[in-house]
Amino acid sequence: MPGGHISALSRCCAAASHRSATADESNGPLTTPRLPAREDAERELSRPEYHQHDPSLPHRAVDWLWDRLGDLLRTAAEAAPGGSVGLTVLALVLALLLVALRLRLGALRTRRATGSATLFPDRLRSAADHRAAAEAHAQAQRWTPAVQERMRALVRSLEERALLDPRPGRTADEATAEAATVLPGLAEPLRAAARTFDEVSYADRPADPTDYALLRDLDNLLLRTTPAPLASHTSSAPTSHGWAV
Repeated sequence: MPGGHISALSRCCAAASHRSATADESNGPLTTPRLPAREDAERELSRPEYHQHDPSLPHRAVDWLWDRLGDLLRTAAEAAPGGSVGLTVLALVLALLLVALRLRLGALRTRRATGSATLFPDRLRSAADHRAAAEAHAQAQRWTPAVQERMRALVRSLEERALLDPRPGRTADEATAEAATVLPGLAEPLRAAARTFDEVSYADRPADPTDYALLRDLDNLLLRTTPAPLASHTSSAPTSHGWAV
């Protein structure tokens, strides 16, 4: 409120002039006392009508923080080699480090999530139902749900064939680890299938046709594969891989 401040100063100056004039009429020395004049000005300017448009307390706090940040940046620019250019390089390096740290922490969180998320979150369906859903998604090029449904079809098929015990709450990692004990020759493809399922389900990695082909081919191979008979139940030597097609 600039006009109000000017008016207040005018009144204070008028009061000081009046005191000077009074002193002159009484034949006293012609002086202008500074302290009383300043006190008059401070009292006048402290009146509420002169502060109606002052910034609010939060606004003043933000302004103070920005001022301190500006001071900090200026100090850093002066201390950094190369001045502002050096400071910019340091800021870029720090940003890259933060991105790398975020990616690393994201990968760690993904591994924790994959160990606890269940493979079958909805109602019980047959392997044929899951295969049909997977093919429908694949035809529409929805590769992530196609991969998920094909993995469910694969595990459900192993349960239906009594190669795995049906167990609610099983994860993809657990299912493939148990299947690998029955079909050790397919342990690596089974682990790769579970890893693909985990990545597209929990790490937000988009699936693609190659991912779906891996699950589909493994599912079809498992349908043609039976465990090798135990040595105690057969006179023939076991196969080199522990499974037969």
